[in-house]
Amino acid sequence: MLFEVNGFSKRFGSIAALTDVSFHVRAGEVLGLIGPNGAGKSTLFECLAGVLPSDGGALRANGRPVETRERSSLLFYVPDAIAPWPAQSVRWALDFTIGFLRGPAPLGKEVPLREELIDQLDLRQLLGQPIGTLSKGQRKRVLLAIGLLTPQPALLIDEPFEGLDLRQARDIASTLRAHAARGRTLFLSIHQISDAARFCDRFVLLSSGRVCGEGTVSELAALAAAHHGSPPHQDLEEVFLALT
Repeated sequence: MLFEVNGFSKRFGSIAALTDVSFHVRAGEVLGLIGPNGAGKSTLFECLAGVLPSDGGALRANGRPVETRERSSLLFYVPDAIAPWPAQSVRWALDFTIGFLRGPAPLGKEVPLREELIDQLDLRQLLGQPIGTLSKGQRKRVLLAIGLLTPQPALLIDEPFEGLDLRQARDIASTLRAHAARGRTLFLSIHQISDAARFCDRFVLLSSGRVCGEGTVSELAALAAAHHGSPPHQDLEEVFLALT
């Protein structure tokens, strides 16, 4: 297990955005955080990354609490729908990420990770463009490249497929899966359950700020069947509806 989340909570005035959220993240897995818009997915990622202070709970790794100031060595958060350094070029952003965040060494003697990601994410024609001029889908691919260049063992990505067409989404999924196969832990917030079902190893189901299930599709289906006394469905959408 890479880390575990115990009892995270967050309120905005009278609204409980997160309530006693607990689950664990395994090293090298692709974990999907799924739930409808407004379920608290982005809030949870922001609290885990320390962007927002949580009102309670703890993140633990190797049996000890990981304080907010220490989490930058464990995880890196890629938000949705932002344009970092809008006046700078894509090339500048990738080089800055490597230089400032000390991304990993080249994956081989000839092809550095930077060049590999440029090809995998189809960024070569965008290298000279200012980030602020890119479309939503183009910015998404640049953000994913920035995240994959970072050295942290866990990568939290909010809506990795948002703004992408079907072909681009499949290419991104293939790229992310290849990096997970090398040992990178990917924790992905996805509101389209069908996308999550095709791609993730395990799932955390979030509804109205509460975890209503954690596990593989088969494990969640068995949980739903136990709750409702009916044979388990192996369809993640049906399982989610049954548990929420």
